[in-house]
Amino acid sequence: MKFKRFFVWIVLFLVFSTSLNMTTYASAATSNLPVIYGQAAITVDVATGEIIYAKNVDKKMYPASTTKLMTALLLAQNREKTDAIKYTLSAKSQEPGSLNTDFHPIGLDETMLGADVMDALLLYSANDAAYMIADNVSGDSTSFMKLMNDKAAELNMSGTHFITPNGLHRDDHYSTPYDMSILARASFLNSWVKESMSKKENTISTSKGTTFKLENSNKLLGIDGCIGGKTGFTTPAGRCLVAFFMRDGREAMGVVLGSEKDALDTYVFNDMKEIIDYSYSQQKTVLHRSNDIIKTETVKYKPLGFLGLEKTISVPLVAKEEVSYYNNEANKKDLKENIKLTSVVSSTLKGNESIGTLTLTEKGKVKTYKLYSQASKGNLLKNSILMYITTAGIIILFLIVIAVIIRTINLNKRKKRR
Repeated sequence: MKFKRFFVWIVLFLVFSTSLNMTTYASAATSNLPVIYGQAAITVDVATGEIIYAKNVDKKMYPASTTKLMTALLLAQNREKTDAIKYTLSAKSQEPGSLNTDFHPIGLDETMLGADVMDALLLYSANDAAYMIADNVSGDSTSFMKLMNDKAAELNMSGTHFITPNGLHRDDHYSTPYDMSILARASFLNSWVKESMSKKENTISTSKGTTFKLENSNKLLGIDGCIGGKTGFTTPAGRCLVAFFMRDGREAMGVVLGSEKDALDTYVFNDMKEIIDYSYSQQKTVLHRSNDIIKTETVKYKPLGFLGLEKTISVPLVAKEEVSYYNNEANKKDLKENIKLTSVVSSTLKGNESIGTLTLTEKGKVKTYKLYSQASKGNLLKNSILMYITTAGIIILFLIVIAVIIRTINLNKRKKRR
């Protein structure tokens, strides 16, 4: 009886200890994620487009002035740096946060070079510069709105709808962190936009010689590898930031939406630093190591390709490279593996040629890996040898029959001659 009680206590202790360890492990894993003020955020590997960190990436948010990345991209794709961009009435009517209101009045007869308008848009986040672009590229802001949304659709930004070129608040002007990461990556890959957002400061001018000394509103620029970005703020949107980084030859970017605006205006920048530092420290989760068996498939093949005879064999499938992904809430939600065998013949079963593919689907990313057979040569030979022997026997028998027929024919010909 005492032994039974002792055994029960031991079991309870082990169960409790295991539960405690699992809870501690889960807490450690959760606490490893950055704690940020931003309501939603994402980081992406610029080279591959893979999501590294994710927080509410499909949440509908107001992007504020990070919208200007779309305006900048459309300027770069429709005008040149040396083009004269007219100052327009709709530009002049924009509220503070504009060159016209914050620095010096600009006349409707004045122009600016495309390069200077781009810098005004991305360094100072000038609201009037956005309307200059809209009016000069499309004729008016309504037509430009259509151009913005057409471009968003082209980029597969399915959770986005733009109204204004500068991002000033409208209830139906919205996006998501995921969509903004698509836009940010596309704009960063444009050399003109990338060059402009990387400037710490610049002095620009109008055709009448009015000058404006601009400083980049991105406080992270030049720190810890930050090479560009775009800030944003409205009261409904909160503090927003897109930023790009280069560390050890690797480019990463981040989007933070809905952060707090504190007295020193540091929270959103600290948010970005947290998620970028985290992202550079992350390693991919390995689903299948190179040359490990991914799956064993039962397949039919024709050992003698020129004949219709089939055999069935179990084939272990491997990839010669590591199959991996970044483990985050966005990728896990969409993660799928699909195996497709494309060429099941004797040569591919020997493992020297690809027998098919493994398609790994993540959030917004599809990766394809070649698959190879790891069926042993012994099994292949054993599986096919009877067919080979039978076929060889049939061929030999057929040749013997032919030889007999030919011999018989020749003998008959000789008899007739006699």
